[in-house]
Amino acid sequence: GVVPGTNSKTNYNAMATIKRDTIYTNVALKPDGTVWWEGHDDPPPAEAVDWQGKPWKPGAGKAAHPNSRITVPARQCPAISPQFDEPQGVPISAILFGGRRARVAPLVFEAFDWRHGVFLGATMASETTAAATGQVGVVRRDPMAMLPFCGYNMADYFAHWLRVGARSDEAPSIYHVNWFQTGADGSFLWPGFGENLRVLRWILARSRGEAEGRRTPIGVLPTKESLDLAGLDLPESSIERLLSVDVEAWTRELADMKTFFDKFGQRLPEELWQEHDRLAHRLQLEAA
Repeated sequence: GVVPGTNSKTNYNAMATIKRDTIYTNVALKPDGTVWWEGHDDPPPAEAVDWQGKPWKPGAGKAAHPNSRITVPARQCPAISPQFDEPQGVPISAILFGGRRARVAPLVFEAFDWRHGVFLGATMASETTAAATGQVGVVRRDPMAMLPFCGYNMADYFAHWLRVGARSDEAPSIYHVNWFQTGADGSFLWPGFGENLRVLRWILARSRGEAEGRRTPIGVLPTKESLDLAGLDLPESSIERLLSVDVEAWTRELADMKTFFDKFGQRLPEELWQEHDRLAHRLQLEAA
């Protein structure tokens, strides 16, 4: 995982997991041989070797690369399921895709069916940050967060997902989450971190048929009553934004999705073009 910003407050289990037998890449190295990064529990060291191997002192820029990483055995996580290594596997209740969108994507929504869920994953996008590209707010399509890692044509990868769902009588529901909506002042509307469990509870309840949802052109969103917001003290305007669909913004998204799909030519599964057309039709009906 990405390590900057990770500490005992933001991710207690991660910090407990990396206490030993951990590989760090592109972090800072302190004189005592331990590591440090921006957002660590410890204060900045008086001196260190930065991620480029250069001497570093506070105020001299980033000590750790913004995309510095940790690799650690899953078995060291204190919250790991006792069934993690079961050879017969465990049932999958839900699959989550997530993008980083300041405006367009609501907090969470459920796909109508497996094929629609594959479409959500195939069109998943995030808005770039200055740290990533030098440009802010540029939409980057990263289907299923697999674009840098897929070893073959992504169109064939989409087709594989479609085949897997078609062969299953109990395919899990697919959801899209977005923890990163911002207000007019640029601050996050949703508190994130541990509060994301509130969204996960809704997802699990939906998978058991125990939570209400509201059908929209893009998928099924929680009703305000079905999502546990107790104790958050969120402004009503923030809740409205988090659980609403901007039809105009989604209509603009259609063109960018089409441009992305066009890159795959004839190899793109026809089912995904059909889902694109269905989304366009639902948005037109909503706008009428």
